[in-house]
Amino acid sequence: MINLLMENLFIPSDTADISLHLRHKRRADIKTFDPQRTILLMHGATLPAESLFDVPVGEGAFMDLLAQEGFDVYALNVRGFGGSTRPDGMGGAPEAALPQVRTETAVRDLSTAVDYLLVTLAIPRLCLIGMSWGGTVTGAYTAAHNDKVEKLTLIAPQWINDGVSRLDPGGPVPAYRRFNVQAFRQRWLEGAPEQKREEILPAGWFEQWAAVILASDPAEQGGVIRAPAGVIQDVRDYWSAGKAFYSPEKITVPVLLLHAEWDLDVTTQQMRNLFSRFLNASYRRWIEIGEGTHMVVMERNRWQVLEEILLFLRVDPHSRG
Repeated sequence: MINLLMENLFIPSDTADISLHLRHKRRADIKTFDPQRTILLMHGATLPAESLFDVPVGEGAFMDLLAQEGFDVYALNVRGFGGSTRPDGMGGAPEAALPQVRTETAVRDLSTAVDYLLVTLAIPRLCLIGMSWGGTVTGAYTAAHNDKVEKLTLIAPQWINDGVSRLDPGGPVPAYRRFNVQAFRQRWLEGAPEQKREEILPAGWFEQWAAVILASDPAEQGGVIRAPAGVIQDVRDYWSAGKAFYSPEKITVPVLLLHAEWDLDVTTQQMRNLFSRFLNASYRRWIEIGEGTHMVVMERNRWQVLEEILLFLRVDPHSRG
C-alpha cells in the first residue's frame, strides 16, 4: 500500500491579516519533484478546494489518486473559502458590504501561492489545474505568467455565455451567498437523465461530499455555508456581457480542456468557442467526457478526467519529433 503524506499550510496573502490555505499531499517515498510533477489545484466559485479534490469516495480522493501516481499535489483555497481567511465583508449581513472576492483578487491569491511554492520547492514552474471559476483564475494567471507555468488544465472553465448564467440568480449582488448544501443535490444532477443519476453519483458519495463542505465553513448553520459573491458581479461584467476576463491567445504553454456532456453551467458550445482561442498554446487538446455533469470530478466518470490529466502531464513535448 502506498503511504501518502498530508499537510495543511497557511501562507500570508498580499493583504494584512489574510492567510491562504494550501492542502498538500505526496507519496512518502518520493522526496523531490520536477515542474511536470508538481500540481496546484484551483477550485470553483462556490465549493472550496477540499470539497472538489479531497473527498474520499470510490478509489480515493482526487488529490490522493494524483499523489499515488507520483505527483506533488497542492490545492489552494483563495480568501473566503475553506481554511483561508474570510474578508471582513463576509462577517456581517450579506447586504452590508460589496461583493466579496472578485476574480482579480483570486488571481492575486493564486499568484501568491505559486510564488510561495516555486521558492519553497526551488523549481522554475509548476502545473496548474483549474475547475469552473478556477479555470478563469488559472487561465488569467497563465496568460500573464507563462514563464511560471509548465502546463495548464481547465476543467469545465467559465467562458462567454449567451447572456444568461446559472450562477447568477438576478437581483442585487450581495457580499456573499448562502449556499444550502442539501438543496444542491438537485441542481448538481439536473442535466443528467433521471435513469442515470444514481449511476453517475453512487450511493453515499453525496453524503461524503456534504460532510466535507459543511466542515469547511466555521460559520455553517443549518446546513448552509457562505460563498463569496464577487464572482457573480464578474459574470455580469464579463461573461454575460460578451467580454472575456482574460485573453487565451496570450497563453503559450500546453493546454488541456476537459468537459462533460451534461454540464448545464458550461455548454459544449462554450468549450468549442474557448478552444478555438488558444491559438498560441504550444499544443492544445479538448476532451469531451460522456455521462457527466459540471461536477464530473466528484462523479463515477471522474476516472476519465484523471486518466486524461495523467496522460497530458506525462507527455514531454520536447521528446517528440
